[in-house]
Amino acid sequence: MSKSPQTEFRNRKASYDYFFLETWIAGIELKGTEVKSIRAGKVQFADAWCAFMGNDLFIRELHISEYDFGNLHNHDPRRPRRLLLKRAELQKIRKKVQEQGLTLIPVKLFINPRGLVKLEIALAKGKQTHDKRESIKEKDIRRDMERG
Repeated sequence: MSKSPQTEFRNRKASYDYFFLETWIAGIELKGTEVKSIRAGKVQFADAWCAFMGNDLFIRELHISEYDFGNLHNHDPRRPRRLLLKRAELQKIRKKVQEQGLTLIPVKLFINPRGLVKLEIALAKGKQTHDKRESIKEKDIRRDMERG
């Protein structure tokens, strides 16, 4: 039996650089070749971030590689993709981002049991250098206890 490709992708650098205050699950408006590339495991979060453009929330710089068999119908790997949330949630998020100076970052991309691609986004506050050192120390302690 062959192993199926990974269908959950985490932004590991995000938890190192930010404190997560609140999270939401959003759908993403994708093209067919993008979905096929995600199922093939070709996703990179390198510098991804979320921003409002007009009344809609978009994810920027999320790299979904071109589909190998996509020919002329292939997509732009770094195009802005609209996130699908309810209007009330969008207003709540916009208000928090504007008032408190927080940022929205993608945390996890996954395929739910119904086969839909979803993105977990978090309202985040940047960590200072000393906070990052603390995170590393906690991770080392946890690793040592597991070896134990």
